[in-house]
Amino acid sequence: MDLGIAGKRALVTASSKGLGRGCAEALAAAGVNLVLNARGAEALERTAEDIRSTHGVEVTAVAADIVDEAGRARVLEAAGQVDILVTNAGGPPPGFWQDWEREDFIKALDANMLAPIALIKAQLPGMIEAGWGRVVNITSASVRSPIAQLGLSNSARAGLTGYVAGTARQVARHGVTINNLLPGSHDTDRIKSLTQATAERDGLSFDDAARQRNAANPTGRIGTAEEFGNTCAFICSQHAGFLVGQNILLDGGAFNATT
Repeated sequence: MDLGIAGKRALVTASSKGLGRGCAEALAAAGVNLVLNARGAEALERTAEDIRSTHGVEVTAVAADIVDEAGRARVLEAAGQVDILVTNAGGPPPGFWQDWEREDFIKALDANMLAPIALIKAQLPGMIEAGWGRVVNITSASVRSPIAQLGLSNSARAGLTGYVAGTARQVARHGVTINNLLPGSHDTDRIKSLTQATAERDGLSFDDAARQRNAANPTGRIGTAEEFGNTCAFICSQHAGFLVGQNILLDGGAFNATT
């Protein structure tokens, strides 16, 4: 399917690896020029060069901490006005209710709620003026089904979800859509670290913990960054203009509900 977005420009944050890279790769395959961001310059430059050579699109790499105000300003300056914004940030550390203090919640809110909102606010005026834009926020399946040990992530991402619910419906008449993509378990460093934590907690080997994790999913596996990215690219396409303010769960059916 031709997504109809060749030649457009996208900013994808936290995109040197994992789900962010999966989204960047899928957009590049559709002919979208990219501005990529991550904190680690070396991994980011490798990803940028891989995508340039594979897809023949323009790729600008900006190594900066998107949560830091100065870092975010550098990214936005390099990106200029974009047509597509994909926000992504690593989740806060797992733990339990008694572990978290006020400063832990502030850090989580900065990374997983306030930084995406700042990026959205910076890009929406230009998108509205152009009469077209796409924003996809990578959040988490925990927005729909909270995970006890991810209380910091549950809280911050739920806040972003509430913000998007109202904002998306205010800008949709201008041809701008905002949606959230909610990953379940995918083959990323984040899931590997959580699996390792489970293994240590339960006295299992990593492989045994991974097998238990996979068996709990209706598909018998975890997702891939490639299929996640392809879903993201479709949400950013010309075909998704009537998709507004939705929380799209990509979890292999792990969340069991009729609605």
